[in-house]
Amino acid sequence: MPHTAQAPIASTAPTAAHALPSYLDPNHLGPWGTYLQQVDRVTPYLGSLARWVETLKRPKRALIVDVPIEMDDGTIAHFEGYRVQHNLSRGPGKGGVRFHQDVTLSEVMALSAWMSIKNAAVNVPYGGAKGGVRVDPRKLSRAELERLTRRYTSEIGFLIGPSKDIPAPDVNTNAQIMAWMMDTYSMNVGATATGVVTGKPVDLGGSLGRNEATGRGVFTVGVEAARLTGLTIPDARVAVQGFGNVGGTAAKLFAQAGARVVAVQDHTGTVHNAAGLDVTALQRHVQHTGGVASFAGADAMAPDEFWGVACDILIPAALEGQITRDNADRIRAKMVIEGANGPTTPEADDILQGKGVLVLPDVIANAGGVTVSYFEWVQDFSSFFWTEDEINARLVRIMQDAFAGVWQVAQENKVTLRTATFIVACKRILHAREMRGLYP
Repeated sequence: MPHTAQAPIASTAPTAAHALPSYLDPNHLGPWGTYLQQVDRVTPYLGSLARWVETLKRPKRALIVDVPIEMDDGTIAHFEGYRVQHNLSRGPGKGGVRFHQDVTLSEVMALSAWMSIKNAAVNVPYGGAKGGVRVDPRKLSRAELERLTRRYTSEIGFLIGPSKDIPAPDVNTNAQIMAWMMDTYSMNVGATATGVVTGKPVDLGGSLGRNEATGRGVFTVGVEAARLTGLTIPDARVAVQGFGNVGGTAAKLFAQAGARVVAVQDHTGTVHNAAGLDVTALQRHVQHTGGVASFAGADAMAPDEFWGVACDILIPAALEGQITRDNADRIRAKMVIEGANGPTTPEADDILQGKGVLVLPDVIANAGGVTVSYFEWVQDFSSFFWTEDEINARLVRIMQDAFAGVWQVAQENKVTLRTATFIVACKRILHAREMRGLYP
């Protein structure tokens, strides 16, 4: 049977004889430790709501499940899966599911917490959640991947639901995975429940504009920040790490706006062309070969050299923990737009701030995906669907308004945009917690 790991009750400061578990220790390396440091930085700005801040440091519940499946050769393989609900004060949990060989509980906990912040920052009525399975999906056949998805969905089924917790695509998951999850959940509850996941195929209640939503959000806040800082987008040089739905879409939109995409890095390699890459041709190359390596319209570059590329805008859109104290000082960009979740460590944040680099944090910059997921969820409940132009217009308006609010808080408090976003989001979450009170 799956088991639920509940976070320990708050206690006094740890001593040698009474130490916090590693996943609650802000000095513990890992994504959760990064998140805890971010919360500590925002606490002085929370006023009377600071009395509730420990709420943000403990996930509401963390589920660890065994996911056994029969492989195509008849053997039985076991994979470890997770679903974490960080905070549900403002609404049902919302967050993606990733299939990756390096997934850990610390990572999923941090990602669920960042979803709480992100949803509150753009003011959609969700709490934060996240899921994952530790598996390399590239090593599975399509049939094995389907069995893995359906078994994982069954194991977490009692936690999720259209009004409880709504998964979505993330790293190495897509609309097909969401279709299998929706079908499995529906079979188990005895009724079609399209709203249990978002990011589905359009024919199954998915929303137009969802695939490009996160990248479009990255582009939208980038344009707003450029306008406020005097950076001209036409002829601006852009470097992108990760070339999937997020990085690829952002690169395409910046190129269409006249920027030069000069470097792209993914899991296969790094390509560079100071005169500008043909983004459309690069996307076709990736579709045919699986990665940017060996693209004819660029020169190959050593992976570590990517961080020193001469550019105006750097977009890390791959995995967390990419910009660290070891490479932050080499970054030459004027602006970093975080398309990925948690790509910059707190130490690197300080280095970039000292260099005068403007960082547009993940919790606002990549919130376009969850915003359109919210649109999809609303459309599923009403069984009435909007046009793609309507969706894109609503997305841009929400992202612009949210960024304007964060920018104002940053100017008023003389803090970074990350801290400002946390101020806005944490106040909304903790105010909801305070108004709801404690039960029983």
